[in-house]
Amino acid sequence: MTRENVTLSEAKRTVAAKILPFALLRVTTVVTGLLGAACQRAPDATVTLPHDPSSAVARGEASPVALNADSPVDYPVALYQQRISGTVLLRLYVDEAGSLVVDSTKVQESSGYPALDSAALAAAPRLRYAPALHNGTPVATFFTQPIRFRHPDRGGTTP
Repeated sequence: MTRENVTLSEAKRTVAAKILPFALLRVTTVVTGLLGAACQRAPDATVTLPHDPSSAVARGEASPVALNADSPVDYPVALYQQRISGTVLLRLYVDEAGSLVVDSTKVQESSGYPALDSAALAAAPRLRYAPALHNGTPVATFFTQPIRFRHPDRGGTTP
């Protein structure tokens, strides 16, 4: 194969075949190193994550913590009367002070009911958080917050 006859796709395959094994080795090494500090490997090669959330805090690592004593989320009356339940996953951004950056709020996963999704988005500005921590220092971060709408007659409570 001469230089003139090599297509772009052949060149990509050749480069990928030479580089990809080294890239995968590096990613595997980094992930294994990160998991090794907090996780334990069982004899069957499964990884067991730590069960005690206080161990993360002791290391100075913590996700944002909700501070609202009462949920600011309003269950849509029509859906409540119909006993409709659902969960909305919101993608939120909290700054170093724990303040929610409202413009960054998005529905990451819909409940399947637009009224529930809208109620979760409408309540987002009233949610309060303690900031995330990294090595004991407050940091800004994105995170996912589930908003659960559960009718009491259907085996749950409202948020």
